[in-house]
Amino acid sequence: MWTFLVRAILRNRVAILIGIAIISIFMGWKAISVKMSYDMARMLPYSDTSYQEYDHFKRQFGEDGNVLVIGVINPKMFELKELNAWYDLGNTIKKIDGIQEVASITRAVNVVKNDSLKKYEFIPVVRKPLQTQAEADSLKVKIMNLKFYEGLLYNPKTNAYLLAVTLDKKKLNDKSRLVLVDKISSLATAYKVQTGHDLHLSGLPYIRSQMMIKIKSELVLFIFLSIGVAAFILFLFFRSFKVVVSSLVVVSISILWAVGLIGLFGFKITILLGVIPSLTVIIAIENCIYILNKYHWEYRSHGNQMKALSRVVQRIGFASLMVNTATAIGFATFILVSNQMLREFGIITSISIMMEYILCITVLPIIFSYLPPPGEKHVAHLDNRVFSAILQKIIFLIEHKRKMVYLIAAVLLFIGIIGLLKMHTSGKVVDDIRKSDPIYVDLKFFEKNFGGVMPFEISIDTQKKKGVMRLSTIEKIDELQNAVLSYGIFSKPLSVAELVKFAKQAYFNGNPERYSIPNSQEKNFVLSYFPTKTEGKIEVMHSFIDSIQQKTRVSFQMADVGTKEMNRILSSLRPKVDSIFNPEQYKVIITGNSVVYVRGTEFLISHLFQSVLIAIISISLLMALMFSSFRMIVVSMLPNIIPLIITAAIMGFAGVPIKPSTIIVFSIALGISVDNAIQYLSRYRHELKKTGNDIRKSAINALKEAGFSMIYTSIVLILGFSVFMVSGFGGTQALGMLISTTLLIAMFFNMVVLPSLLLSLDKIVVTKAFKAEPIIEIYDGDENTGIPEKDNLE
Repeated sequence: MWTFLVRAILRNRVAILIGIAIISIFMGWKAISVKMSYDMARMLPYSDTSYQEYDHFKRQFGEDGNVLVIGVINPKMFELKELNAWYDLGNTIKKIDGIQEVASITRAVNVVKNDSLKKYEFIPVVRKPLQTQAEADSLKVKIMNLKFYEGLLYNPKTNAYLLAVTLDKKKLNDKSRLVLVDKISSLATAYKVQTGHDLHLSGLPYIRSQMMIKIKSELVLFIFLSIGVAAFILFLFFRSFKVVVSSLVVVSISILWAVGLIGLFGFKITILLGVIPSLTVIIAIENCIYILNKYHWEYRSHGNQMKALSRVVQRIGFASLMVNTATAIGFATFILVSNQMLREFGIITSISIMMEYILCITVLPIIFSYLPPPGEKHVAHLDNRVFSAILQKIIFLIEHKRKMVYLIAAVLLFIGIIGLLKMHTSGKVVDDIRKSDPIYVDLKFFEKNFGGVMPFEISIDTQKKKGVMRLSTIEKIDELQNAVLSYGIFSKPLSVAELVKFAKQAYFNGNPERYSIPNSQEKNFVLSYFPTKTEGKIEVMHSFIDSIQQKTRVSFQMADVGTKEMNRILSSLRPKVDSIFNPEQYKVIITGNSVVYVRGTEFLISHLFQSVLIAIISISLLMALMFSSFRMIVVSMLPNIIPLIITAAIMGFAGVPIKPSTIIVFSIALGISVDNAIQYLSRYRHELKKTGNDIRKSAINALKEAGFSMIYTSIVLILGFSVFMVSGFGGTQALGMLISTTLLIAMFFNMVVLPSLLLSLDKIVVTKAFKAEPIIEIYDGDENTGIPEKDNLE
């Protein structure tokens, strides 16, 4: 097969290049249509109960994650100039298209009893800019007496003030959200210039927008960084501009095809798809190095360019196919996860890797067939003194110090298991944001002064018409609110109970001491003053209760506490809810963006662990195709699984939590690290045939030939993934740091431990395993390709 393929490649060079050019034009056209994703990532499947409850809640009461908040610490807020500046900021924001409402102390509404009409009227506390300090002083007294807003719009203990901006839900999931947030940010900057006060911005719309801006900026940064690192390393190794340019041609086409593939599938750029171009560079360069090293090795051995190029395809074609298949499997396991973002990532990366393989195995030999043969200085890297010394040291270790090698491996494994037990999960919305980042700093501001910004909702179904407005129900809601607030990480709630308290205060002429739930004597006349129904809903309460007054919501904002703390709260809160609302009479659901995010994180982590197991099984089956021996599968996989355990231990000791952005590392790293094992073992099998099953000689010769490529590609991969460590996202940083660490450890195990095992276990498992015929032959030997040994291929 490979003999036929090399003939086809080298005899149809022009046709192949034209075909690749046509495909590239098409992929370029598709790449132009690729857009950024502005949707909130859905981590739970539609069939999940938590997701269904949340979806039903949103259909019943509306979006819960569409509020952007602006906060400030200002002890002088009630001075005339400061109040008017705050008033102008709120009014200016309200005029922006796409803003539904703005709430602040200068846009607050007071509930006033109208005895003649026997109803409550809702009157703005400020109708126009204040003219005198006396008006400002009067407003301060009024606001401080309106207990409904204490803890919502101001915190008297810290002199913190909040301005809440509700965005049109139609603007939440498209590019216009960025425009809205940018306009609000610009107004906040202007306010700072005018008053000298720093403003803090947060809320899910703001956090999502800022993260998307970071993704867009890092997308380009990573491409240039990875290409720069790859070009530098290629030149450092091969000392040839022709090699660098030729490889970058393949890399550029691979990037174009990968992005075009995103457009072809109709996907949008997410935080994961954003790293695909850089991943493409890293993996394409790995393929290029394998091919270039073999080409130079072959050319130096016999001095014939065409023979060298044909043997590159013939000898490492299938081994390279298996290497890329193993890498693709590591990514493809994400397709099985019930998460659209990860599925898209798995689909694009796995297909892109196989396309890269096709490009490398065809385009590189064609390019070098047109170029002059490599000179002495171009193949001198094969005698690199540093790497040669490293290989000689490794050979010494595996021949004479295998016990020490096994001892070091055993100690590392023991430490790895201890560290593994120290791992913990996390599920914070801003997990991937640095603590010094303004997004994180501003979030902590709101958690400290107002309880947080993460929506936490409780839906109550009384299962009776008009059941919500019964005094007993309102009292239960108030009791529930107190139970939730006792945890100390929640904001003051918004609910029908709070509105009823506000109404009672209004009924008693604004007396702040009357801000409480009416008693049985007060309830009839307090509640009777609410406006009549308008279009089936009580006018003021339409966002709190349904049209028949059977269902209501209690809305909190909470701190970003993560999965462990959230689960503790939920498990503790549920019995309290059931003791207040008898489950036989009421249906109470705890939901909201914060709850769904935690449930989604747990779901994702559990399925990603499954993907790691699937990757191990799938790659083991791939090994079975090549070695036809269960024992050899164990020998080849062990040096690649132990590094995963050690990396997990590093996470445990360093306190790096298990989260979606870190758990994906293991499947990816396994798929890539096993490449070295495949390259080495394929060469080892070939050497066994050449040496008449001389185990020692075959192991040493295989390491000498494959060793340079293993070192080169490992360095490229380690440095290539290291570029992700400059990211502003903790998850992307972890991707770079943890994969680089895993690959470094895996290089040691594949170059030292694996050959040691072959020598130690030769009579037990290895010789018999390699004598058995594989299902698929890796190495085709030295068949005549039929390609002329001169440059004339016509």
